[in-house]
Amino acid sequence: MNGDDKIDSEVGTEASSSTSRAASDVKNRQTREPETLMEANPIGLATILNSGMVYYERLPMLEVVFDRLVRLMSTSMRSLTGDTVEINLESITSVRFGDYVSSIPQPSMINVFVAEEWDNHGIVMLDSELIYSMIDVLLGGRKGSASVRTENRHYTTIEMSLIEKIVHVFLSDLSAAFDPICPITLRFDRLETNSKFASIARPANAAVLVKLSVLVDSRGGCIELVLPYATLEPIRELLLQNFMGEKFGRDTIWENHLAGQLYFTNFELSALLDQIMLPLHDVLSWEVGSQIVLNVTPTAPVNLLCGEYPLFVGQVGRKMGNIAVKIDNFIIPEEGTLHVNSY
Repeated sequence: MNGDDKIDSEVGTEASSSTSRAASDVKNRQTREPETLMEANPIGLATILNSGMVYYERLPMLEVVFDRLVRLMSTSMRSLTGDTVEINLESITSVRFGDYVSSIPQPSMINVFVAEEWDNHGIVMLDSELIYSMIDVLLGGRKGSASVRTENRHYTTIEMSLIEKIVHVFLSDLSAAFDPICPITLRFDRLETNSKFASIARPANAAVLVKLSVLVDSRGGCIELVLPYATLEPIRELLLQNFMGEKFGRDTIWENHLAGQLYFTNFELSALLDQIMLPLHDVLSWEVGSQIVLNVTPTAPVNLLCGEYPLFVGQVGRKMGNIAVKIDNFIIPEEGTLHVNSY
C-alpha cells in the first residue's frame, strides 16, 4: 500500500465515523423527543388533571365547626377513657372519594353514618394505631406502655364493639358542633372492614377530608372524617359565611344607621299635575306664550315624585306668596295604594 492509498483510507474512515456519529446524534434526539404532551410537561398537566376534580370553594364555617368539635371531643374522650386526651385538628382538605377509598389499608374499621336531615352519608375511620391504643386504654392496659399491634389480623367482635362506642361519642359531638349552624342528627349506620362495601358516593365525586390527631397517655393515632360535598350541599350557603350568624346582603347595625341618616337627607321632589298625549307636530309648534290645556281642576290632587318614583299625594295651594303642595297621603310603592293617614 502506497502513501496515497493510506491517506484515502484514513479519510474514508474519518468520514464514515463522523457519519455514524451524526446518525447516532439524530437517533438520540429522536428518542429524546416526547411522544405525548404528558411526557413533554408531566408535572404541569398532572397537576391540572389531578386538581381539577377536587378544587372546590372554601367553606369558612367548616373550620369553626371542627374547632368546636375538637373542644367537645376533648371533654367526651376524657370522660370515656378516664385519662388526659389531647385532640388537634390536623388538616381540612378536598379529595376524590375514589382516591381516598383506594388508599385505605386492609383490614380497617370503616364506620358509615347517616345525616338524617341532609339525607346523605359520611364516613368516620380510625387508623390502626388509634384503634389498638384505645382498646388498650379501655381494657385497662398499663399506662405509658406501647400498644401491641398484630399485623394483617381481622378485628374481633369485642374490638369492633369498643370502637363502635367511640364512634357513637364522635358522632354525638359532631352533631353538637353543627348545632349553631344547623341542627343535624347523625346516626351510626354500619361498620365495614372492607373499603369496597363503604361506597357512599361516586369515585369521581369530591369530598371533604378532615384529620384529627388523638393522643392518649403519649400514644394514639388519627381519626379521619369524610363528608362528600353532596352531603354538605343542603347547608352550603350557611357554610359559606365568614362568621356565625352572618346575613348576606344585610347588616342590622348599618341598616339602622342608614335609616337614621335618611331623615336628614335633602332630595328634590317634582309635582305632577297631569299627563296628556299630543301629536309631535303640535309640540314642534310650541313657542313662548303657548298655552297647554290640562284635564284637571284647581282642587284636583297632584302626585309628588322623586325621580320616577311617586311618594306623596297632596293639594296645590299658596303659602307666603309661593305655590305650595299640602301632603295628604303617601304612596306605598310595593302595593301601589294610598295610606289613609294625613299629614
